[in-house]
Amino acid sequence: MQVFSRKRWVFTRCWLAPVPRAHSPSLSPSPYAFAVMKLLLIEDNDTLAHWLARMLRDDNFTVDAARDGDAADRLLQTETYDVVLLDLMLPKLGGKHVLRRLRERRNNVPVIILTASGSVDEKVDCLGAGADDYLVKPFEVRELIARVKALARRHAPEQSADLVCADLAYHTGTRQFTIAGAPLALPSREHAVLEILMRKQGKTVAKSALVDGVFGLDDEPSADAIEIYIHRLRKKLETSHAAIMTLRGLGYLLRAKDA
Repeated sequence: MQVFSRKRWVFTRCWLAPVPRAHSPSLSPSPYAFAVMKLLLIEDNDTLAHWLARMLRDDNFTVDAARDGDAADRLLQTETYDVVLLDLMLPKLGGKHVLRRLRERRNNVPVIILTASGSVDEKVDCLGAGADDYLVKPFEVRELIARVKALARRHAPEQSADLVCADLAYHTGTRQFTIAGAPLALPSREHAVLEILMRKQGKTVAKSALVDGVFGLDDEPSADAIEIYIHRLRKKLETSHAAIMTLRGLGYLLRAKDA
């Protein structure tokens, strides 16, 4: 499946950026990087942005979207992302300006340029300005996803090994879970919750941290939904020797049942 470049020349729909959550951005990937990978997609073509975001969410990424350079610049000052997908031809503030401002703030989040321009000079200019990768439209979505995962691994090498809790395993290369070797298929948000708990196994994870890690800016964050996901995960882990414990008032803990 390919993404085709298609710009709007006559009519541009207005888009209001969501109000950012009040916290300071990190200069490195988020504490749950490559577990629940959070992406910022900066693309002014509404149809293309919506389709790409859906494809990425289907692959268990959390995706925020910005439709212009100003909105993207504001989000990058208030939110933490694992990878940024940046188009160059943006209204209000061009993609190169967004990139340069990002690097001037010493934010080293990985950036992949997505553009219709295959010019070698353009590539050299963007890579020199601080981009980590460059993908020319049209491209295969599976190639984009592979590049995103590879960049995240390089920026968080300590998190690239497979994880094991009793007979529950998380394979970081495929982002799949198994119980005693048998695949454990999960809906995207249950998958995201279990990934975070797996990364922090043996440590308490606050419900608020799960909310921040699972929901994007376009979602309606819900602590009640986290409780539902935990309940469903416990049902699916009944045959496993790993279990999710509730520490009342503190959060949740993933550990072996005999620990």
